[in-house]
Amino acid sequence: MTTTEYVNPIVPQRADPWIYKHTDGYYYFTGSVPAYDCIEVRRAKTINGLTDAEPVVCWRKYDSGPMSANIWAPEIHYIDGKWYIYFAAARTAETNEGLFDHRMFVLECEASNPLDGPWIEKGQMKTKWESFSLDATSFEHRGVRYYVWAQKDPAIRGNSNLYIAPMLNPWTIAVEQQVCISTPEFEWEKIGFLVNEGAAIIKRNGKIFMTYSASATDYNYCMGLLWADENSDLLDPASWHKSPAPVFSTHQELSIFGPGHNSFTVAEDGVTDLLVYHARNYKEIVGDPLYDPNRHACVQPISWTPSGFPDFGKPLTRAAVGAAAEDVKV
Repeated sequence: MTTTEYVNPIVPQRADPWIYKHTDGYYYFTGSVPAYDCIEVRRAKTINGLTDAEPVVCWRKYDSGPMSANIWAPEIHYIDGKWYIYFAAARTAETNEGLFDHRMFVLECEASNPLDGPWIEKGQMKTKWESFSLDATSFEHRGVRYYVWAQKDPAIRGNSNLYIAPMLNPWTIAVEQQVCISTPEFEWEKIGFLVNEGAAIIKRNGKIFMTYSASATDYNYCMGLLWADENSDLLDPASWHKSPAPVFSTHQELSIFGPGHNSFTVAEDGVTDLLVYHARNYKEIVGDPLYDPNRHACVQPISWTPSGFPDFGKPLTRAAVGAAAEDVKV
């Protein structure tokens, strides 16, 4: 276990946090900015260093049309010698009808340092339907690169399910092979909204573990867990098993509310697995939770059970979260 103490929040007011440690020794961070109007990336040699690292805006939304509103949940990946950012965006609307009109898009950068750019738009990631879709991630397993995302199936009641498909290249999936691997079925996945979203992958102990988030983005937001054997067919829904209970959720006594939309990285020791997630430090929210800016990016170590499963423990205490989160409460 790492001896590094992480000072949470690592980055205040950044929801949907994603931290990637590259071979150059830098940690790269991105997440949803409060205004939902751009994508920024920062980097540092240590995770605590991300707090004060200068963010660089690599892309801004359009004034109208596709990609003009609600820029959500960017992830930065390094694939075949190039950088890619997967993100979701909606179109500007005079009413809130545009709020849930998201589609998924891809940016590409050939620079060795992605903060230098330029970033090129590779277009929309096309799936089986033209419907609400977001929160894409990507991972490689045994020579195949997979894309996992959340989407609304017009034939299924609810807001979003989880899908997986092999990728033909970093901006195209094999649509004919996409399959659904999880729908909201337990009560804790259906509070406020019927949601499975924000998938993240970690491979350990002969298994592919996939965390995801469920329910509305207030204090009911929480993390679930899917897993598949590393030798199984990942495109067979029967290969995926689901925890009947959330694995990481609100801890009112510690004043940590709605932890979720996580990612994974590794500590500076190169060994300890880390959970990266966002959370609020208060329960009551004025107005729509989506427009409350105080979802803060946090980090804590993961332990592993004797049976090889991740144990996420409890969210860090209010004391550990520190004054930074208090200072930005509105």
